[in-house]
Amino acid sequence: MQTACIHCGAEHLLKEGQFGGHTKVQFKCSSCGKTTIVEIKRRVDSTVVMSPLPSFARANATSSNLNLPPPDPALRLPEKAKVVLSILSGPSKGESHTLTNPRAVLGRKGADIPVNDPEISRHHCLLEVRDTYINLKDLDSTNGTFLDEERVRAAMLQDGTEFRIGGSVIRVNFQKK
Repeated sequence: MQTACIHCGAEHLLKEGQFGGHTKVQFKCSSCGKTTIVEIKRRVDSTVVMSPLPSFARANATSSNLNLPPPDPALRLPEKAKVVLSILSGPSKGESHTLTNPRAVLGRKGADIPVNDPEISRHHCLLEVRDTYINLKDLDSTNGTFLDEERVRAAMLQDGTEFRIGGSVIRVNFQKK
C-alpha cells in the first residue's frame, strides 16, 4: 500500500503484513524522521484505502468513552461572534443551539448538546472551538459522522459548514454578536 508522509510528502510503501487487521497504522518517515498516522479503510471489494488523520485527531483517535483528555487551553469561543448549531433535518429539525463553552459533546439525552434522533449515539461527536473554526471528532459512534456524505473521524468546520449525525443535518454558523 502506497502512502505519503503528511509532514514532508515522502512516499512510503507499507506491506499488508505491517498493518494486518488494524484500522490505523503509525510509521516513522525515513526522510524527515517524524511520525505519521494513517487510517486504513477496507472496501467490500478488498481494496484498502489509507488516509492520514488530521493532526488534531491523532492524539485521541481511539477514544470511545468520555474519558476525554483535559481541554486544550487554546480552545475559546470567538469574542465578536456566537457559534450557533442549526438542525436542518431530522427529528429535531428547526432547533438551534448556541455554544456556551468552547468544548461540547453532541449526542442523545445527557450530552452537552442533546439531539433528539434515535440514529445517533449517546455521545456521538465532540466539537472544540478555536476562535474562527471548530474541530469535529467522532467519538466512535455507531452510525458515524458525515461531512459531504463521506464518513469522517475528524474534520475542521468553518462558518456555514454542514455535517450529518444519524438522520440529522447540522449547520455551523458564526453569527456577529
